[in-house]
Amino acid sequence: MPTEIFDVEKFIQLSEKASYCAIKRLKDVVKLKLRTPKMLYTLKTDPAKAEEIVKKPGQQPHKQPH
Repeated sequence: MPTEIFDVEKFIQLSEKASYCAIKRLKDVVKLKLRTPKMLYTLKTDPAKAEEIVKKPGQQPHKQPH
């Protein structure tokens, strides 16, 4: 079951053990999704803030495996 998180710092911590990060850009919101071994985490944010989060050190988006 996916879990929505609201804290950016927690999202960055979780990204260290995530197998991939997916970015879904909608009209007025960006969803950042992290897949960890046990859970899928989602963070919803505005497009400008999403770019800042993705550019932080240690947070490298990976393509979703097919």
